[in-house]
Amino acid sequence: MTLSIPSAAAPAVAVPSRPARAPTQPATGADRRLSLEDVVQAMLAEGLCLPEQGSRLLEVRRFAKTDLHPLVLIAGEKWRAPAAHPVHGGALLSLELLSEWFAAHCGMDYVHIDPLKINFSNVTDVMSSAYAERFKILPIGIEQGVATVATAEPYVREWETEIAQVMRLKIRRVFANPRDLSRFIVEFYALAQSVKRAVQAGEGRSGVSGFEQLVEIGANASRQYDANDQHIVNIVDWLWQYAFDQGASDIHIEPRRDIGLVRFRIDGVLHQVYQIPSSVVAAMTSRIKILGRMDVVEKRRPQDGRIKTRTATGSEVELRLSTMPTAFGEKLVMRIFDPDVIVKDFAELGFSAEDERRWLDMTRRPHGIILVTGPTGSGKTTTLYSTLKTLAVPEVNVCTIEDPIEMIEPSFNQMQVQSSIDLGFAEGVRALMRQDPDIIMIGEIRDLETAEMAIQAALTGHLVLSTLHTNDAVSAVTRLIDLGVPAYLLNATVLGVMAQRLVRTLCKSCGTQIPYAERAEGGIPWEELVRPWSAKAPAQIYRAVGCLECRMTGYRGRTGIYEVMLMSNEIRRLVSEQAEMNQIRRQAYLEGMKSLRVSGALKVASGLTTMEEILQVAPPVTEVDL
Repeated sequence: MTLSIPSAAAPAVAVPSRPARAPTQPATGADRRLSLEDVVQAMLAEGLCLPEQGSRLLEVRRFAKTDLHPLVLIAGEKWRAPAAHPVHGGALLSLELLSEWFAAHCGMDYVHIDPLKINFSNVTDVMSSAYAERFKILPIGIEQGVATVATAEPYVREWETEIAQVMRLKIRRVFANPRDLSRFIVEFYALAQSVKRAVQAGEGRSGVSGFEQLVEIGANASRQYDANDQHIVNIVDWLWQYAFDQGASDIHIEPRRDIGLVRFRIDGVLHQVYQIPSSVVAAMTSRIKILGRMDVVEKRRPQDGRIKTRTATGSEVELRLSTMPTAFGEKLVMRIFDPDVIVKDFAELGFSAEDERRWLDMTRRPHGIILVTGPTGSGKTTTLYSTLKTLAVPEVNVCTIEDPIEMIEPSFNQMQVQSSIDLGFAEGVRALMRQDPDIIMIGEIRDLETAEMAIQAALTGHLVLSTLHTNDAVSAVTRLIDLGVPAYLLNATVLGVMAQRLVRTLCKSCGTQIPYAERAEGGIPWEELVRPWSAKAPAQIYRAVGCLECRMTGYRGRTGIYEVMLMSNEIRRLVSEQAEMNQIRRQAYLEGMKSLRVSGALKVASGLTTMEEILQVAPPVTEVDL
């Protein structure tokens, strides 16, 4: 047995605990499993439970046989620590809290195992699954000649000498949550076994079909990787379920020369999850393309597809697929869409009361053009779908033309752009005009022809919603003029423009309030930003810290920040006079529009996010903004 875990990889999240005391040894010298009596006696000794609670639990469990770990049993009682306890007074004794406490009680470091930071294949090479299951241990990393092994049995140590001799490394034992440990022992070994068997089933063929290939002399080309092989099926199923569990919005499968990378985008940030042999990655991509009804043989051009599946809880999830040829094979990105997102109200999407009022003022008009702007991944589609969902009453015909259709919604009539048969946005709008629509949603206005069709639809009594890729709301006006739209047609049809971004929200389980003197960040005084919109200086400003709930990032979930500009008579006059953008922007501010930076600052002031996040996401503040 050899250990091949890269030392550079951080395998898990170490949680600071109370100062470790001298290790508590079992009553006898022989190894033995942790008993319920051991834990209860330790809790009583430290005042973590009441004597009557411990006595009652021991009496009830005296003759009951169970395989559950003692900490799991106690966590199931949902006790609260006595109010007089100096550290955990009144706190719910959850399994995580009990595990961290007992680690300190035994003089061990506590580690929260984070699957995103563990190389499954290398970990499972250290020992067999039977050995890991027998002793309830899991190797999680190696650094400077010391192997870190997680356990939930502090009094079982016979494996330590055996592993140290075989690996020729020192062993560092750490304590882990027993429920997580049991789960990950099964999951890690099951996944690694599927990958290894998939490799063995197709051994001898590189599987690389990109521009740059490595030809192995004497390789046996008769064996291939089967996309329908049960091991490939298991890997793909695990990948999806794991992404759903982690709250990922995108799954990236990226081929490289020797390995393939699997990455998840969580709250807008990419995390590397796993490394898989490139040949197995090719089989995984083929498997997903089959399920998405895509051309499996065609690997030279990009393709799009979609899959509808269910999570372990039974809720439906849609996956939008996109492939792209690269130097080492096909890259596949799966965007995950939760259908429940379009039933959220505007407050849940992050709209303030004023922004919602301004947005509804536009969308309730009988005809005209409403534009939503922002970069890719800023939540434009979610906003449009949520808006259309509220407008799609039985008396109204809602039609969309999209590229591609991102989420299937039964209350809309959705059409997809088909460039292969010359069905673009302009042709799609022309066809929809003959379908007696009331509301039309155009996926994106990219050229003058599409803009002209949108204007024609608005002039003939239809409400048109669409998107543009601009930095802010005012830039959308100049963008349409640059495309060739006359100012008089723009003024006659455009009702308003909304720019938006998505920012990460602070984790509710952690956060540190910033002292008043530190509130000016990036050279921008807080009071100057929020003074026109808030009667008093913001009181609740927090800094991201990090905890187990948020993977030590300090953030969990995302919300929107918005900039809503209504096309007033004065703004139309400035557009007709070809005024500069700053003049139009200044007038929009006078009429109540908040910039993205100010909208974000208000969310910081309410304790939802941090200034660092707003500075990174929202466009810079200009002199006009202040």
